[in-house]
Amino acid sequence: MSERAVLEVIALDAEDAIAARAGGADRLELVTDMAADGLTPPVATFAGIRAAVDLPLRVMLRLADGFAAGDVERLVRVARELRLAGADEFVLGFLDAEGGVDLAAVERVVAELDGCRWTFHRALDHAADRDALRKQLDGLPGLDTYLTAGSAAGVDEGLLTLLTEAARTGQPGYEQRLLVGGGLRLDHVPRLRAAGVDAFHIGGAARPDGWTEPVSADAVAEWRGALDGG
Repeated sequence: MSERAVLEVIALDAEDAIAARAGGADRLELVTDMAADGLTPPVATFAGIRAAVDLPLRVMLRLADGFAAGDVERLVRVARELRLAGADEFVLGFLDAEGGVDLAAVERVVAELDGCRWTFHRALDHAADRDALRKQLDGLPGLDTYLTAGSAAGVDEGLLTLLTEAARTGQPGYEQRLLVGGGLRLDHVPRLRAAGVDAFHIGGAARPDGWTEPVSADAVAEWRGALDGG
């Protein structure tokens, strides 16, 4: 627990990004349309945030609600446009109708990313077999993180799964960083940190007044202090 934990905050625009940075965020996840749980932001939004802050930015690649890839070639075009605008980190994850990973879609999009680092998002929490999904994705270029609550219902329900997966760090399919988010609360942090989890993701927790209001630097700072043991 001696190393500083990563705090990733969801940002919808430059105002969010500036507040998150002021509060001590290490990285931002860029999305739009939280009513659909976060879709790909316009290139102009990415560019505005990139100009506003110097934090690492992970950009969502998701065109519609749910976890189906949909129009894969459109996803590839969007990824290419974002790459040309300077994006170099991404978030994605696609499932098939049976809840298995849509490996063809993931591989097609990842090929366009050309080695950029990326997170497989909470589609993991909706997969029919978490372990099988991880092992199928093992070795894909750029995959360095899984965003997960341990359960589709959130960290309260998924805590034991998270602790089990943290204990498997370094095993095949478990080399990637565990980024915990989804119903995450401050009171979850001590047990997760004690288990070796060193990356945390917040969205609504950074917005005490709801998604219609911007990120609160003070709320982010409270999380920063908790992660740093303050």
